[in-house]
Amino acid sequence: MDRALEHLRTLVGIPTISRLDPADTDWKPFDEFVAKLPQLYPALHAALEREMVSGHSMLYRWKGRTDGPPSVLMAHYDVVSATNAGWTHPPFAAELVGEGDEQLVWGRGTLDDKGSLVAVLEGVEAAVVAGRVPEHDLYLSFGHDEETLGSGASAIVDLLESRGIHPGFVLDEGGAVVEGIFPGVTDPIAVVGVSEKGILTLTLTVDQDGGHASTPPKLSATARLARAITRLNSTPFRSTFTPVNLEMIRTLGAHATGPLRWIFTHVGFTRPLLLVLFGRLSDETRAMVRTTQAVTMLEGSQAANALAERAVATVNIRVAVGSTVAATVEHVRKAIHDPLVRLEVLQPNEPSPVSPTTGLAWQRLSAAIVASYPGTIVTPYVMLAASDSRHFARISDDVYRFSPFEMSKEERGTLHAMNERMHVSTFLRGVDFYTRLVREL
Repeated sequence: MDRALEHLRTLVGIPTISRLDPADTDWKPFDEFVAKLPQLYPALHAALEREMVSGHSMLYRWKGRTDGPPSVLMAHYDVVSATNAGWTHPPFAAELVGEGDEQLVWGRGTLDDKGSLVAVLEGVEAAVVAGRVPEHDLYLSFGHDEETLGSGASAIVDLLESRGIHPGFVLDEGGAVVEGIFPGVTDPIAVVGVSEKGILTLTLTVDQDGGHASTPPKLSATARLARAITRLNSTPFRSTFTPVNLEMIRTLGAHATGPLRWIFTHVGFTRPLLLVLFGRLSDETRAMVRTTQAVTMLEGSQAANALAERAVATVNIRVAVGSTVAATVEHVRKAIHDPLVRLEVLQPNEPSPVSPTTGLAWQRLSAAIVASYPGTIVTPYVMLAASDSRHFARISDDVYRFSPFEMSKEERGTLHAMNERMHVSTFLRGVDFYTRLVREL
C-alpha cells in the first residue's frame, strides 16, 4: 500500500490544470501524466489496450472472457487552478503530514479526482497481477477536461456509441462516505449519485449609453444589472422532493433515532415539514430540493470615473431533476422582469436520467461499499455538481457517481478551494474498494 500512496503523490505532483480556453492550457504536464502511467502500472498496460481520444483523454479496454454488457470505471486527471498563495502546503508538492490515522496527503487533485483515478488503476493492476480477467469487457475512461468543458468524456461516449457499445454499469466520481449530514443518523452514510442536476451558464447583459460618472442617469447599466440580480436572488426556485429525495429520506430515516425516525419514515404525512427542514438545515440540503442559481462573475466599466456601456453578470445554475433548462430560463426571465436585461444561455445540460437502485449493478456497488466501510448505510441521492458521467447517460441506464472516500464537511469544503487534502487511511480504503469491485466485474 505504500506503493499506491507513492503513485498518488507522483501523479498529484503533476500540475494538469485545465483551462476554459484550451489555447491557454499548458499541455506538457498532461503529456507527462500520460507517459508516467505505463511506468507506474506495467502489468495493466501490458494487458489492456489504451486509446487516446480528443487529444489527451484516455480510454482503456480490458477484454473480458465472454460477450455481454461491459462496465466502465471513470475518473478525470485534470484539476482546477491553484497557486502556492494561501495554501498551508504547496498544491503540487503532494506532501505527507502527520502520523497514523491522522496522516494526510496534501495537494490539488487528491480528492478531485486523482485519488479515484489512482485507486482504479491500483485495483486493476492488482487483478491483472493476480491473473484475473473480467467476465465482460471492462473500460477505464479518464477525461482530461472535466473541470472545464467535458469534451474528452463526450468524445469517448461518441466513440463507444459508434461501436455499438452500451455499458451495463458505469461508475464515476460523485458522492462519498460522510457523517453528520442527516439529523438523527449517527452511522456513516455512503451517498451514491443516481442522477445529477443539469447545469447551464446564463449571462445577464445590459447595454446602455456611457458617459462621465459625474453626470449619471437615474438608472445606470450597473444599477439596472444590480436590480436584476437582487430580483433574481429574492425569487428562489420552488422547493420540492424528487422520488430520489424521498427514497433517501426513507432509507436514512430507518436508521434515525427517537421521533425523527417516525418523521422520516412517514414522509407522506410530514413532507411539508421536511421541506422546511431541508431548506434551513444547510446549504447542501437546501440545494437538494430546488434548482439553485449563483451569480459568480461581474463585469462593468473599465475606469472608476466612466459609466459602464455594458454591464454583465454570469449566473451558474444547477437545474433540479424534474425540471428543464427551458423552465429554468423562463423563471429567471420572469424574476428579473426587465426587457432591457438580455439573457444568453451558454452550455446548457439537462438533468441526467435517474439510474435504478435495484438490480445487479446497484447490488455490486453497494456490496463493495459495505465491505470496504462496514456499518455504512448506502443511499441514493441526486448529485449537486456536474461530472463527466452525464455524457454516459446517452449509452447506459446504470450510471452511478461515488468516490470511495470518507470526507468531512471541512474536507468537502476544500474541493475547488485552497488546502485540498485527503487522509491516507481513507485513500487506502478507496484502493480496497476498487480492488473488491474489479474482482466482481
